[in-house]
Amino acid sequence: MPTTSAQPTLLYKLYCGLTTIAGPLVWHKVRGKLQAAGVPQNRQLERLGHPSLPRPKGQLIWFHAASVGESLSVLSLINRLGQHLPDTEFLITSGTPTSAEVIAKRLPARARHQYPPLDSAAPVRRFLDHWHPDAGIFVESEIWPRLIVEAAKDETPLALLNARLSDKSVAGWKKRPKTARFILDHFQLFLTQNDKTAANLIAMGADADRVQPGTNLKAMSDPLPVDHKTLSSTQAQIADRPVWIASSTHAGEEETVLAAHKDLLQRWPDLLLLLIPRHPERRSDVMKTVNDAGLTCAQRSAGQPITSDTQVYVADTLGETGTWYALCPIVFLGGSLKKIGGHNPFEPAQAGAAVITGPGYFNFAETFAPLIETGGAVLTNSAQDLSDAVALWLSDETKLEAARTAAKACVNTQANALTAVIETLCTQLNLSAQEPSSSG
Repeated sequence: MPTTSAQPTLLYKLYCGLTTIAGPLVWHKVRGKLQAAGVPQNRQLERLGHPSLPRPKGQLIWFHAASVGESLSVLSLINRLGQHLPDTEFLITSGTPTSAEVIAKRLPARARHQYPPLDSAAPVRRFLDHWHPDAGIFVESEIWPRLIVEAAKDETPLALLNARLSDKSVAGWKKRPKTARFILDHFQLFLTQNDKTAANLIAMGADADRVQPGTNLKAMSDPLPVDHKTLSSTQAQIADRPVWIASSTHAGEEETVLAAHKDLLQRWPDLLLLLIPRHPERRSDVMKTVNDAGLTCAQRSAGQPITSDTQVYVADTLGETGTWYALCPIVFLGGSLKKIGGHNPFEPAQAGAAVITGPGYFNFAETFAPLIETGGAVLTNSAQDLSDAVALWLSDETKLEAARTAAKACVNTQANALTAVIETLCTQLNLSAQEPSSSG
């Protein structure tokens, strides 16, 4: 059970006071965003700690994640945990409507989703009094001080899983060592993505005996789902045209991608680009950028088909990326041409693709390193680099297959790591299979 000899610091007490005072204003802003996204009122109130679902009987494991990527990264873990603990129930909390929508389509057995409470006294207390989880697992960098401290007070063992902290965040916490130590002392276990994060956590005040360096959980995620009906329909529309994909692109990146595509069209006039913006709500900006580039396009969300004249297909929908990856083995992964941090390269690699990235993939540095080293991924810095990389794989099937094989091999090396993660979590958080008659 987590224990801490550290006392609440003045900074923590100030934080609690400020979050209580600012609570109504924060709720007003949060509620506005949820309303704009079409979230029903009963689900909006989850942010105030009011549940929209009953607590299930028996052992309940709670996973808390920030957004889509973090939430999806734990789904395969929950699936495996569910097999290991067949009578255990699961709760996933995440803060964005997009994550809630995506998770709802892929919820494992015996799992449910809720929005997390705002990090102030009343919402946190309502949430914990209702759900009373038997273990709490925070994913990546989700450090909510009050939620963590109050959960630990309820004798809920806590873990920080797939821990990742930016250099800026580490520097900030090091300036407040007593508060950092106080917060971190409430965790029973830290499973980090790499040795650097493990060392940083210890330097911030985490108990070294509770810190274990591991691997990126996203590398162990289940493959993205494929809608075979959509896949067949789209394949029929594309016919025998060459194709490449630019996935998870952000503002300021589409221009580079489209410049590369225009260069490639000189050599392959019938080449099709599948452009998948990271945030579908940017669709109008993306469409304008494509039109400004002088390229013809079709839009997935508008139901427009791919014709022989379509040069760019804007796939501006949620939950279909796995289907698009199944169409093509050449994927440029965005969030990397700008200082964004990149996205998970194992998703396209699991689908059998070779990967291209820009230089700004720092959030996945340990994941990309073996991919680039073995040739499963290549690094590009400009539109010309990107054009050259795609051209090489379009023109040389042998080199493309070698890259795809290397990418898949890197994914396979991570497969057994999930078993070790499950064993560690169960041991350190006192989780075990429940008797059939168990009740909560």
